[in-house]
Amino acid sequence: MIVFFPTYARRSAGVWRAAVAGMVTRPLPERSRRRGLAVAVLRRLLELDDRDVDSEVFRRRADAFLFQRVAGRRLRVAVGARRFDVGPTDRTGHFRTEIELDESLLPAATDGATGCRWLSFTTVPDEEDEGAAAVATGRIQPIDDSGLSVISDIDDTVKVTNVADRRELLRNTFVREFTAVEGMPEAFRRWAATGAAFHYVSASPWQLSACLCDFLAAAGLPSGSMHLKLFRLKDSTPLGRLTNRKRSKRRAVEQIMADFPGRRFVLVGDSGERDPEVYAAVARRRPEQVVGLFIRRVPGRRAASHVSLRFDKLARGLPAGLIRSFVTAEQLADELATVADHHGLSKAF
Repeated sequence: MIVFFPTYARRSAGVWRAAVAGMVTRPLPERSRRRGLAVAVLRRLLELDDRDVDSEVFRRRADAFLFQRVAGRRLRVAVGARRFDVGPTDRTGHFRTEIELDESLLPAATDGATGCRWLSFTTVPDEEDEGAAAVATGRIQPIDDSGLSVISDIDDTVKVTNVADRRELLRNTFVREFTAVEGMPEAFRRWAATGAAFHYVSASPWQLSACLCDFLAAAGLPSGSMHLKLFRLKDSTPLGRLTNRKRSKRRAVEQIMADFPGRRFVLVGDSGERDPEVYAAVARRRPEQVVGLFIRRVPGRRAASHVSLRFDKLARGLPAGLIRSFVTAEQLADELATVADHHGLSKAF
């Protein structure tokens, strides 16, 4: 199976450079020992009964992790009449390359739901493919040199995950349908309607990329490029590591900003983990690009006064009002309007 991750294209030296990324896998046999052991571990950790294990949600989410990675698989993709060699998958089954596109290959019309353009492409089957089922489709978002982009976390920012509670995190990942944080789809759509581009940077594993794309669409959240974390079930204490955030998040954010030096950025996250610290560090390194840090206050074990002190400490050395917290999505939408007016971005994005 071939899965493409949503990516973006940028202008460079007179051409569009687009990332093509994804992974190639084979499903584990239904009765394989590895599958049986993994399901048994999940069943014990989450205290699942037969009804839970047989549910469509659990099977779909578990299947996202229960596969064999296909290394060394060469891929080609078709963009319009053009063909591009993507190269072989690495040892984790992942692939990533950049292709050059002419303006003529890009769609002229924008997506009515987001106000942005999306370019579709497909795999080119070869002798290794098993018929039409092996053909996969991906999407690339061409993003202009100037304007406003929103870089957003996913878990507990736009999706209810409860990362602070390990058992709830796992149940929300494997057993329950994904649920949007109240009001966030409406707030993000207000931004998207004015032309803002979106990038979702999260510690969620790449295995959930298809599920998360389906969630964004079903919840009415704007689509955008996706930047997740490499995760392997064979890693030590794998399920517990679903909660870890590493330097990869900061690197991903800074790479996006480096690819679009002429754009301004709003960074949206939550107080449950390290989003405030990561975003503040990015703002100090790239002050000319970051126009706002918006942090959703999520319920936690620490008192509200402690969270406020945390924000006050992070705000030192940053422009006044750059880092702002919110509780409701309505507050977030209003805050962005204020920031946009202050920076003269109302028409730019």
